[in-house]
Amino acid sequence: MHGNEDQFLRGISGFLGSYFLCLAAMNAIAAFYCWKRLGKSNLSLLWLAFSGVFLIMAPFGYAGANGTPQLMKWIGVPETFRNFVDSQLANAVAYTLGTTITLIVLFVFRKFFVKPVIAWLMLNGALAFMGMSMIDPEFASIVGKPDNVPIVMMVFLLGFFTWLATYRAVQNDERKEQGLESLEAVDNEKILVWPDLVYTEMICMVALTAFLILWAIGLQAPLEEPGSLVKTPNPSKAPWYFLGLQEMLVYFDPWMAGVVLPSLVVAGLMAIPFLDFNKAGNGYYTINERKFAYLIFQFGFLELWVTLIILGTFLRGPNWNFFGPYEIWDVHKVEAQNNVDLSRMFWEGLLQRQMPMPSTEASTLSQLGTILVRESPGILLTIAYFVLTPPLLAMTLLKRFYVRMGLIRFMVMSNLLLFMVLLPIKMVLRWTITLKYIISIPEYFLNL
Repeated sequence: MHGNEDQFLRGISGFLGSYFLCLAAMNAIAAFYCWKRLGKSNLSLLWLAFSGVFLIMAPFGYAGANGTPQLMKWIGVPETFRNFVDSQLANAVAYTLGTTITLIVLFVFRKFFVKPVIAWLMLNGALAFMGMSMIDPEFASIVGKPDNVPIVMMVFLLGFFTWLATYRAVQNDERKEQGLESLEAVDNEKILVWPDLVYTEMICMVALTAFLILWAIGLQAPLEEPGSLVKTPNPSKAPWYFLGLQEMLVYFDPWMAGVVLPSLVVAGLMAIPFLDFNKAGNGYYTINERKFAYLIFQFGFLELWVTLIILGTFLRGPNWNFFGPYEIWDVHKVEAQNNVDLSRMFWEGLLQRQMPMPSTEASTLSQLGTILVRESPGILLTIAYFVLTPPLLAMTLLKRFYVRMGLIRFMVMSNLLLFMVLLPIKMVLRWTITLKYIISIPEYFLNL
């Protein structure tokens, strides 16, 4: 094992040393920019100090190539921390609650976190932590997989553009409070398509082409063996953009996760222009003027989509089990599944009596009646959820929306919102009371 570890460290030494050199160069450029363009010498010294730290770490990253791979562990994440993460935090509950709390904190204190200095510190911390974690072979095998490299890049790009949009929105909200125009209204200079825009697009095209060529040289194409009907990959994963749907299959029946919910997402996106009554924020970034729409979009996109893609890509392993970022993907890992349907909880758990089951000798109508009686708790609960919740929202939390939207638009909006909230509700029910299905009718392939 020790020999294999040394071999692994030698294999990544060149990459890791170059990685920290790039971080050093990145902070050196930031220091030069702050000193030359912004005239902030204190900030320039701070980034120069960061550059020096990464410059010191780079030789340790190259140590494997010099025959001393064990020195590379000095800049790695401590083993005690890795074991703690894998043993205590490596589960879907901790991951989902952690990402939710993080997003809430980032939103509440957005004026602090959008500051360029804080954002740059967070970027340095994330990049440094990822580089230090590459010492672990399991982490490196997942993050460095050719299929996953672009996903890692897209995570950082998503973070950048989310920060940029929030930064502009916070600035505009502050300007609105001062009675000033938005930044977009001030900087509305028009440019010609030719030559300005075409030249910019051409430069981007050339740069991107060069980048893709270097990428193709540096990373082998992630081609696997030919497909076989008798051998299924484990784990068998969908393309990254469908991993959110695949994660929903843990909590919903395939028809619900693969057909109903995606269709409602598409229908809801098409309905937004017809449901929206707030004209503020048209053509400029803002949060305060569209707080409800902003929160719903960010929760639906970041928490119910992006985090599920990250979960499915990096933390779901063989048999779709949850694995920690530093944990070995053991195909023999077994997680006990004791999930119970709501009907069984009601009849056998609460009433302490046998659950009604349709007789094979009875008529189809009689069988259907027995099934409806058996699933009556879930059916009544579902009807109450979709029928009674919208009026309650109209009279309480969303009263202002009901007055401005009218009955039809409000009902469409509220039901789309209830379907979106159904996913976190089902996740919480699975974690707390091990609920499998609210309505379970396998006889007709209908489960909710």
